[in-house]
Amino acid sequence: MYESAAAVVADIGDGATLAVGGFGLCGIPDALIEAIAETDASKLEVFSNNCGVDDHGLGILLSLGRISRVTASYVGENKEFARQYLAGELEVELTPQGTLAERLRAGGTGIPAFFTPAGVGSPIADGGMPWRYDADGSVAIASPPKETRVFGSKRYVLEEAINADFALVHAELGDTEGNLVFDKTAMNFNPLAAMAGKITVAQVEKLVEPGEIDPAAVHLPGVFVQRIVHTGPQNKRIEKRTVRAGGQA
Repeated sequence: MYESAAAVVADIGDGATLAVGGFGLCGIPDALIEAIAETDASKLEVFSNNCGVDDHGLGILLSLGRISRVTASYVGENKEFARQYLAGELEVELTPQGTLAERLRAGGTGIPAFFTPAGVGSPIADGGMPWRYDADGSVAIASPPKETRVFGSKRYVLEEAINADFALVHAELGDTEGNLVFDKTAMNFNPLAAMAGKITVAQVEKLVEPGEIDPAAVHLPGVFVQRIVHTGPQNKRIEKRTVRAGGQA
């Protein structure tokens, strides 16, 4: 147990790799991200479904220039992300969403790599995707080709597992042993990110004593969680509000 978000992330330093949970702005570890923003940590490498928005979530660290590389499956809601990528300030590896999820899970279960059909016949497998641009718009670093093999009559591409120095996750409920329960869509990437971290840090809205959570209701067992901090109710944000013509939601 840690007394504050600042204390629980205090040893995250320059060049650390971070697996970050959440889906869009749902279930993101916002308090932990904000606490990292208050430190001097820079050149961070992030594995996450997306990179927040310009003023919330990982977008805060991005706007401060603290992130050097991102592996993600969706980045469409962050203008600063696009600017840094096209200006050659940020290295970006785009990967299919299911592949990203499985790479995180594989990292947590000790599987070094796996074959998947996702991306076969595309630049995902063939290489050539721009990872980093030069300031003049030319490609400075392109993705390398990946190994492919035929199983049965179908071709598959080899994807490597993800392991991170730290995993940052948000849970609706947790106990002091690190057993966690996630709310709805927050389950999409939080459990997987947690599995991939060498040190997994969980912020929880409600903290209880061991035994108060029904074992059958636990989404992530405490064996995957090394640090926990009680942050209280989350400041929930809507990523993109859509309303009908006339103003009715």
